Amino acid sequence: MLHNKSILITGGTGSLGKALTHHILKKWPGVKRLVIFSRDEQKQYEMEQDYPVAKYPQVRFFIGDVRDRERLVRAFSGIDYVIHAAAMKHVHIAEYNPDECVKTNVGGAENVIQAALQTQVQHVVALSTDKACAPINLYGATKLTSDKLFVAANNIRGQNNIKFSVVRYGNVMGSNGSVIPFFLKKKEEGVLPITVKEMTRFNITLQGGVDMVLHALKTAWGGEIFIPKIPSYKIMDIAKAIGPDCEHKVIGIRPGEKIHEEMITSSDSFFTYDIGEYFVILPQATMWNLNEFISNFKAKLVPSGFAYNSGTNTEWETVDSLRTLIKEHVDPNFKV
Repeated sequence: MLHNKSILITGGTGSLGKALTHHILKKWPGVKRLVIFSRDEQKQYEMEQDYPVAKYPQVRFFIGDVRDRERLVRAFSGIDYVIHAAAMKHVHIAEYNPDECVKTNVGGAENVIQAALQTQVQHVVALSTDKACAPINLYGATKLTSDKLFVAANNIRGQNNIKFSVVRYGNVMGSNGSVIPFFLKKKEEGVLPITVKEMTRFNITLQGGVDMVLHALKTAWGGEIFIPKIPSYKIMDIAKAIGPDCEHKVIGIRPGEKIHEEMITSSDSFFTYDIGEYFVILPQATMWNLNEFISNFKAKLVPSGFAYNSGTNTEWETVDSLRTLIKEHVDPNFKV
């Protein structure tokens, strides 16, 4: 699929960007060009050590900010596929720096869209989050706006043969700033801070996130929001898995946090289809034939009122399964 193609990843030095880079180079060594676009020169410098130009001449590093449209246009020149992973993602930081969050997550999304329309990009896949579903915090609100922008971008492409799609998923196990690395570090202090004992979250591995992005690149018709069928975990089970002998200290919910997350609301159910491994939320007005889509993917409309919530999920991780996943995907030295 990606052989002899040029791919650019915004936010490419982040956890998912690095996982995508590793996977793409392993599966498609004949990729023409793989551009890592980000604004953090130190992270780019560190990543360059893993992909020296002598061994990986197809990998390029491009300093830039998604807030800078002109820089994006230059970076997108000759690019076939864009994976938009750049975002300001920490909920509490966004609450206290709202203008910065809006500039990056909303303005940046619009800049990516316009730059892609001005160049020869064939497909843009934007990363979303469960916090974009019925948002109560600024981060979620900006990502919902971003989702809407990318879905609507398919309506303004004119004769341009480009597709825009979105992938939305839950907490990525082991990603920078997520709860598992945080607890692994706090374990050394003997105290794990718990926000609310009842809290639940969706869980997906980095590889699961990579697979989903590539699925969207391969199959999207334009305008879809892809959602994986993944398990939930209870925050207390994470605490028991990592620090069973630690004090589990309840500190209260932080600004902008939910007790449970959603990825599909009951209002979305009228446009949500089950396509097997994933759910997909379709635009209310598609640019292609809906019946053909349903036939092609054997898509089934979910029941009216269906909602996908981490607290009412039917699939759950256990303390034991979490320990196994942590050892496999986060810390190979973790004792199961």
